Amino acid sequence: MTLHLAELFRRNAEVVPDGIAAALGDRQMTHAELDDAGDRVAGRLRDLGIGRGDRIACWMDTSLELLPIFVAATKLGAVFAPLNARLGAGEAVPFLRHARPAIVVADRDRIGSLPAIAARCEPAETLLAAAAPGAPPAPPIVCAEAAETDPHVLFFTSGSTGQPKAVVVSHRASYLRTYHGVFRDVPEHSVCMFPLFHMAAYTLALSAWQTGGSIRFVPGATAEDILDAVEAGGANRLYCIPAVWARILAQDLAAWDLSSLRELDTGTSATPIELLRQLKQRFPHARIRVYYGSTEAGACTALSDHDVLRKPGSVGTPVPGVRLRLTGDGELCVRSALLFNGYFDDPAATRAALDEGWYHTGDRAVIDGDGHVTIVGRLKEIIRTGGEAVAPAEVEAVLREHAAIADVAVVGIPDPRWGEIVCAVVVARDAHRPTLDELQRFCEERLAGFKKPRRLEWRSALPRTQATGQVQRALLVQQILAGCG
Repeated sequence: MTLHLAELFRRNAEVVPDGIAAALGDRQMTHAELDDAGDRVAGRLRDLGIGRGDRIACWMDTSLELLPIFVAATKLGAVFAPLNARLGAGEAVPFLRHARPAIVVADRDRIGSLPAIAARCEPAETLLAAAAPGAPPAPPIVCAEAAETDPHVLFFTSGSTGQPKAVVVSHRASYLRTYHGVFRDVPEHSVCMFPLFHMAAYTLALSAWQTGGSIRFVPGATAEDILDAVEAGGANRLYCIPAVWARILAQDLAAWDLSSLRELDTGTSATPIELLRQLKQRFPHARIRVYYGSTEAGACTALSDHDVLRKPGSVGTPVPGVRLRLTGDGELCVRSALLFNGYFDDPAATRAALDEGWYHTGDRAVIDGDGHVTIVGRLKEIIRTGGEAVAPAEVEAVLREHAAIADVAVVGIPDPRWGEIVCAVVVARDAHRPTLDELQRFCEERLAGFKKPRRLEWRSALPRTQATGQVQRALLVQQILAGCG
């Protein structure tokens, strides 16, 4: 037996055919329907010449229609590459050019904004006509040559320079990242706050499907949408980033029936102990866990329910199968079967990140005598805000186009809700100083919303190294936190 995910969909269609696999609003899809729709879309893609190893880029809003494409790619041995639907065309095209997809599937209103960057651009509606309800069942699609080490998905990200990168995750890693073990006797019914371009959305979906359970997606990450979905689906698991948990805890929770919840998870950014205490108080019958990981490494550590209050600030101990070590400068390195294959078509970045099988996280950490890990800083410049990655160089390039800005540096400032917020440190060209609102409006057509600065600091000059003239970002952060102008 190989750890290939195509078998998961066939198995669920046989064992729990009428069980709900996925839902969004009033719409839902059973496991049998998901498997059959995947076969039909796979047949259509195969007719278009798509096969093993070909990349299928999807630039679509979160919808149930994305799932048959994901399943179809898995069955064909093709590589599924979802793109952030919040990006504008100017931001999306560099990622698509880098990935060199055999086909781009996009919502119809996006197709016209794409230049000829693939052998074929297909409106999602046209491709999915093959999976329309009422059509005869499709013959099962199986890629006999597929191997568990083949690429399964590409998840797009940005390096510290803002250049496109794509994380390659194999079938084996995807399978192991989401496998619960044979003795899980309660199907997982989960609600997903992440959009369907995000690695976490597919991890949560596969995690539920591995148990024969279900995943409910929400149109937005509002507390009301999430709580409505928990109640509607009788969810027993809910994973939210700290900022979203804070929104949920601000609600009158008695207005919803949340009695089904048994597992409350968080991670992605720093989790304040006050938030964990509130979760314990408001959900006394649920287990609470904190996870630390990344797209490249999957889950690295987990802080158990037993320890969430006993070990404040910690992200827990290594999950099974994961080994950790610290470099001389305190960087956390990870080794496991969950690691990515590398960065697509970027051997230099892959060599820098993977050293003799150890993934360099870019995070500084300490490990206490009990083996609990605490993240204490970041070696890399990438800003992690609300679960999204922001490259400072990309934001700086846009802000430099503003006529009132002579110099600018973008840094991440620690924030209890978002993990970090994007802060623009600006040197004015003359006496005119734009407000934060003005700069955010200036970025409107140039950057996705999560990349816009949330804080603005003015300086007469930026601190730079004497030898190379590089901005001293760490010093800027220290000055801002200390209130020094």
